[in-house]
Amino acid sequence: MAKATETDTVRTIKKYPNRRLYDTQTSTYITLQDVRQLVLDNVRFQVLDAKSGEELTRSILLQIILEAESGGVPMFSSNMLAHIIRFYGHAMQGVMGSYLEKNMQAFVDIQDKLAEQSKGVYTPQFGAEAWSQFMNIQAPLLNNMMNNYVEQSKNMFVQMQEQMQNQTSNIFGAFPFNPAADNDKDKEDK
Repeated sequence: MAKATETDTVRTIKKYPNRRLYDTQTSTYITLQDVRQLVLDNVRFQVLDAKSGEELTRSILLQIILEAESGGVPMFSSNMLAHIIRFYGHAMQGVMGSYLEKNMQAFVDIQDKLAEQSKGVYTPQFGAEAWSQFMNIQAPLLNNMMNNYVEQSKNMFVQMQEQMQNQTSNIFGAFPFNPAADNDKDKEDK
């Protein structure tokens, strides 16, 4: 399949009540595996409920992730999934979503840069299998690099949190009340 460009239109896939997916571009029914291939090929698409027109793209993408997680080697540990679940409904949910998205994009950028740098390495003498073995050897180095990146990100977040706390104290310090003193007075009165 050809890769999508910015000028390409968004491909529409309709989901029918019988759970079947219909690709309006090819006028054929497709499977979740076909939708997964669209994702891998960077094809822009949307999934709509055939009756209501409701946007279902996220739901379909989550189904694809569930299938991938159920078979083979999962990407997310139970602990990771539990952490994600705990953020739903939490005041930091929006921040967490943005944080994960930006970190995923950073990871994709690193992967793209590595792929670009590795072009020309594939030669008849040094084929895809040798490259795969080389990358397996490099995995600990890449893991270490990503761990350092996450640690730096964590430290920056802690600094940002401290700055926000100081700014909040400065803003509320200008008001003529002291909540801590009021609480102490209430305790003494009892």
